[in-house]
Amino acid sequence: MLIEGSDLYHMNHPEKFLQQLEDLREEAVMTRRHLHQNPELSRLEFKTAEYIERRLDALDIPHRRVGPTGVYGILKGKKHGRGIVALRADIDALPIQEKSDVTYKSLTDGVMHACGHDANMTCLLEACRLLKDNTDKFGGEIRLIFQPAEETGGYPQEFVDEGILEGAESIFGLHCAPDLPSGKIGLKVGLNNAAVDLFHIEIYGKSSHVSSPQLGVDALYIACQTVVDLQAIVTRMTNPVEPCLIGVGKLESGTIYNAVASLAVLEGTTRTVTTEARKFIREEIKKITEDCADAYGGTCSVEFTKITSPLYNDEECTAHAIKTAASLFGKENIITDRPLSLNGDDYAEFMEPTGLRGCYAYLGTGNPEIPHSLHNVHSCDFDIDETALTTGAGLYAGYAMDWLA
Repeated sequence: MLIEGSDLYHMNHPEKFLQQLEDLREEAVMTRRHLHQNPELSRLEFKTAEYIERRLDALDIPHRRVGPTGVYGILKGKKHGRGIVALRADIDALPIQEKSDVTYKSLTDGVMHACGHDANMTCLLEACRLLKDNTDKFGGEIRLIFQPAEETGGYPQEFVDEGILEGAESIFGLHCAPDLPSGKIGLKVGLNNAAVDLFHIEIYGKSSHVSSPQLGVDALYIACQTVVDLQAIVTRMTNPVEPCLIGVGKLESGTIYNAVASLAVLEGTTRTVTTEARKFIREEIKKITEDCADAYGGTCSVEFTKITSPLYNDEECTAHAIKTAASLFGKENIITDRPLSLNGDDYAEFMEPTGLRGCYAYLGTGNPEIPHSLHNVHSCDFDIDETALTTGAGLYAGYAMDWLA
C-alpha cells in the first residue's frame, strides 16, 4: 500500500541510508566487473544464475530457479505489514565482440554485456544487501526477479505462470541510460518504450546461371525490392506524428557469385506505440512482401514473433518512485520528460498482460570523462560510469522499503 510522504523512511533518515550506499560502492564495482567479464547469451545464463544464487545464499535470502536460468528470491520484512512489491533486473548479454581495452573486458569471444544488464543486476544484488540490512524498517515481502533472455523476449511469462506476481501491488525495474548524465534518473509517467515485434521473411525463387536470368527467379532481387518497399509503409501509409519504425537488420541470400539466388531470408523489427498501428504494420508487411514476390515470379512466407508490449509507467507508482528518488538524491536529479524511445523492454510483459501496476526508471550512466560511457547500448564500445551503481541500488531498495514501510 502506498504511504504518505511524511512516513517515508528515507525522508526521515536519508543520511544513514546514503552512508550504507556509500559503504557498498567498492563491492558494487567489483560485482559489476565480474559480471561484465563473464557474459552469457539469452537462455544460456547458467553461470550467471549460479553467481546470483551464491550472492543470495550469502545473505540468507531464500530463492529458487524459474526455468533453466531465471532466479526468484523472496525477502520478508520484520515489521507488521502484508504488502508485496516486486523488483526485476535482466541478466543476459549480447552476441557482440567487445572492442574496448578496459581491464574488465569480456573474457568470452563474441559475447558482451553491451546493453548494461551487468549493471542492472548489480544494482539489484546490492539492493538485496541493503534490504537485508534494513528488514526492521518494513513489513510485507519483496519478490526479487532476475530475468533471463530480455534481448530475445518471452521469459517474463515463465515468472507469471509460476504465480510469482500473484498478490503483488507494484513492480519496479531500471535500466542503464547513456543519454542521461551519471547521477540523473529518468522517471516519466505513461509511455516510455515502444512495442516490439520481430518478423522473419523467406522468399523463394528458382536458381539459374546469371547469364540466363530468364530461366530463374531471383530471390535476392525480390528481397532487395522488398526492403525498399517496406519503408513506404512508414513514410507514406502511417500517421507521421505517431512514432513508427520498420527496420530490416538481416538479409541472407545466394550460394555463389554467378548463380541466381533461389532463396533469400530477411529478418527485422517493427516498433509501434498503439494496438491499431501494430496490427496495421503486420498486415501491410505481409501484403507488400507477397505482392513483391508475386510480381517477379516468386513466393514467400512471413512470420511474426511478439517480443514485448509498449512500456507504460503507472502514474501512482511513478510518483512514488520520484518521491523516493528525490528524498535520496535530490529533486534536481530527477528527469520527468525524457523523450520517448523506440527501444523495447519486455519488462512491460510483467505489467501490460497481467494488470500489475509498476514503474521503470532510467539510470543515467553517461560521463564525458569516461568516453565509452557515452556510446549507445548495443555498441561494441559500450561502458558505464560505475558511480551510478549505488544510485541504482538505492533506487531499488528505496522504492521497495518506502512502499512497504
